[in-house]
Amino acid sequence: MQLSIPRPRLSNFRFDPRWIFLGVPVVVVAYFTVIPIGMLLVGAFKTGDPGVAGEFTFNNLLHAYADPTLYPLLLNSTIYAFGSSLLALVVGTALAWILERTDTPLKSLFYSLTLVPFIIPGVLHTIAWIYLLSPRIGFINRSLVSIFNLASPPFDVFTLGGMVWVEAMHLSPIVFVLMTAAFRSMDPALEEAATTAGANTWTTLRRVTLPLMLPALASVTLIMFIRGLESFEVPALIGLSAPTRIPVFTSRIYLALKGFPPDFGLASAYSLILIGLSVVGIYFYNRALKRSEKYATVSGKAYRPRTIELGKGRYVTMGLFLFYFFLIVGLPFFILLWGSVIPYFTPPALDMLDKLTLDNYAAFNILDCQPGQSFCLRARAAFTNSLMLGIGAATLVMVLTAIISWITVRTNWRGRGLLDLMAFLPITVPGLVMAVSLMWVYLTFRIGVYGTLWILLIAYITRFMPYGIRTTTATMVQIHRELEEAAQVAGASWRHTFLKITLPLLKPGLLAGWVYIVTVSMRELSTSVLLASSQSQVIAVMIFDMIEGGNTPRLAAMSVLFITFLIVLVFGAQKLGGRFGVRD
Repeated sequence: MQLSIPRPRLSNFRFDPRWIFLGVPVVVVAYFTVIPIGMLLVGAFKTGDPGVAGEFTFNNLLHAYADPTLYPLLLNSTIYAFGSSLLALVVGTALAWILERTDTPLKSLFYSLTLVPFIIPGVLHTIAWIYLLSPRIGFINRSLVSIFNLASPPFDVFTLGGMVWVEAMHLSPIVFVLMTAAFRSMDPALEEAATTAGANTWTTLRRVTLPLMLPALASVTLIMFIRGLESFEVPALIGLSAPTRIPVFTSRIYLALKGFPPDFGLASAYSLILIGLSVVGIYFYNRALKRSEKYATVSGKAYRPRTIELGKGRYVTMGLFLFYFFLIVGLPFFILLWGSVIPYFTPPALDMLDKLTLDNYAAFNILDCQPGQSFCLRARAAFTNSLMLGIGAATLVMVLTAIISWITVRTNWRGRGLLDLMAFLPITVPGLVMAVSLMWVYLTFRIGVYGTLWILLIAYITRFMPYGIRTTTATMVQIHRELEEAAQVAGASWRHTFLKITLPLLKPGLLAGWVYIVTVSMRELSTSVLLASSQSQVIAVMIFDMIEGGNTPRLAAMSVLFITFLIVLVFGAQKLGGRFGVRD
């Protein structure tokens, strides 16, 4: 007797285009995030180089973890990351409180100036502070020795403390912006109650304001700690140049791959340690956010923060702001500008005024490079590559993350949580580690990507995807569902609704994220330094390589031009956005 097996009725099968709308982003995001991290794990437990047959081994981990220098390395990395994050927190929070809670003059000017520090690349910020605090040629040291007749320079940037200072000055504007937003969103009713009860300004700040801001303080500290762990410019330019080297994990990974032959297995093992530290930081960051509800003071009622009248002291706080921006923007830019108009680098002095020249800028006339001008041609190629990569990465990231944010916020599709997690996963991977993982992928699967601009584009998309997803998701949450529901009631399909309703409303967030990613892509060094080649040179790597060449005036000229271009780019994009009704 034969069993009759019912045949499936194909007529019941209906293809749902939403499967493609969800499946394509999942595949794309997995390609950008999961595969590189998976290959990095494979490389840490493999003998041989990428693309070469090897065996499973624990030798790479044993070499890294049993190395007696691991513990000083871990200590240096922790002190550097925690010290810079703590100093940046103190400076940024103090300035944010002054701006949001006091009657300091020129507040609108200070709000506008906060954008400028984000534009200066980390490599140029570090170079400027070397010129300012170097014991031998530092402008600040030379000035203090001359004014106070000191026996020796009072500051030395080539120490762990000097590294902490430089990184903290680079991170403090981020803290300032984040804490300004936190102060602005906090209901000041409890502060007013404390003042009514007779508490002075300092007591209110210490007993009421700061405890209420504890979740924000904790989360910002953890974010800055992770940024310090993944920092590359300061450890590479200062730590490796110190008389007694001050290594951290990022510089150790860089040296492992820049040696001959490069040790990919050891670099991967150190990369896993750095990822582990970053994951721990992200874990505590999420815990700080989850516990923040008991500190909530924002209610549905409208309120206006109480302004503390400082009297004549408001001019002191205004002076602090002016000094701060002079310290993190004015002084570094001045020393670079000075270095660009002299024939050889020397600290600013009156007797050098008759030697000022613009010859250093002549090599960067990239619009009119002659065939024999190899440096000008390289600079033009690097600038063109950086601009193309920045625009390409920003555009692709914002398009991809707009789709992802719509799926995660507006739908109840299965898998949307995994999609959001994969898109945010690269936040735990430092830039240098991302470069190592991509080297494993494209040296193993030789598809013609390694050594070209394509691998840099892939790296930038992967690295900055988390920033795009958070920008678009935050904007998507603010768009009320009733606008999309009205379109659907009128008969519009979900595709039409997304393209004609949701996407235009996302425009402010898309523009803000686009401008940010273009800027950070053009100044990105930690990822580019291992992936760029002679055929795919970018500005940040070219500047980094010029440091070893010793032509300081030409380096300073290139730095000034690059900073000026980024400033024009950012403010031009904002102006263009304003013309089209976009405010970011």
